[in-house]
Amino acid sequence: MINLRQPLYFLYILNSDFLSSKRRQNMELSVYDQQMKKSIAYLEQEFAGLQVGRATTGLVDNLNVETEYGVMKLNTLAHITVMDTTTLKIEPRDKASSKHIANAIYEADLGVGLDNQGSHILVKIPALTQERRDHIAKQVKAMGEDTKTQIRGIRQDAMTETKKQFTAKEISEDVHKANEKNIDELTKIQSANVDNLVKAKVNEVMKV
Repeated sequence: MINLRQPLYFLYILNSDFLSSKRRQNMELSVYDQQMKKSIAYLEQEFAGLQVGRATTGLVDNLNVETEYGVMKLNTLAHITVMDTTTLKIEPRDKASSKHIANAIYEADLGVGLDNQGSHILVKIPALTQERRDHIAKQVKAMGEDTKTQIRGIRQDAMTETKKQFTAKEISEDVHKANEKNIDELTKIQSANVDNLVKAKVNEVMKV
């Protein structure tokens, strides 16, 4: 098993053929591990932005807001608090940005109610219907599949790199095969992580 707590490297055999610095090229598996983790982190961020019938700051934190100074994340423009299970309070640091924030929430089509009082905006989270829960659950599964597609793409990049090194005689056939095995194991681990996230989110969405 690969220990993900430690830096991950492709198996690399040092012998007399690899002593020169030119040929001692150690391709790090950790590079591909981090790329996969980045895709998963983005998925978690997307999940946080789903309206699941309960007030959470993650619902609006990362919304893009068009301002006079360009596009900015909502959480950089305002203080967001959870007032109760169905209400968020957004307090713009600059009252002039209040309308821009309200527009961003409206355009995000989150299925929420808005009450812009100038000094602050109240976001009301309605209860989800069963139809809406089913729709969001399907959306969650589709997002998970998209992320696993990205992970498979990263796997292919890693496979291409180790084959390139083998073809160039920078690594032996044994090392090449070991590389492929490690890449597949890493892919399996990270794909399972996606499946676990999707399962947990679907359970959250379907919980009444």
